[in-house]
Amino acid sequence: MLIEAAKVEEIAPGGLKAIKAENNEILLGNHEGDFYAVQKRCGHMSAPLDMGTLDGFILTCPLHHAQFDIRTGEALSGPVPRDSGGEVPPPEMGKYLAFVANIMANIKTHDLKTFPVHVDGDVVKIEA
Repeated sequence: MLIEAAKVEEIAPGGLKAIKAENNEILLGNHEGDFYAVQKRCGHMSAPLDMGTLDGFILTCPLHHAQFDIRTGEALSGPVPRDSGGEVPPPEMGKYLAFVANIMANIKTHDLKTFPVHVDGDVVKIEA
């Protein structure tokens, strides 16, 4: 079933738009004028990917920076640690962060479900 998801002009190149269709949370992305649709929730810890970024075809999660190919949904990387800017956390926080890192190392990052996209004139439609 084709569902009207957005107008072409609503999603600039590099842009993202979240929608809900047929009980699916879907994220639309525009990569160089081509539109793609994937599940809205990260395949690592279910963070909302519409709060992330699309750089080329690489969709980056806002929470732990896992990366996905928006064209295929393939998980390109799991969580990516970010530099703390050289600040050393207090000992209690350091222990907690080590504990969390140990848990996160055991959480698999799954590929994203994709949805077929059709552009009909100025309308982006998805099969949901």
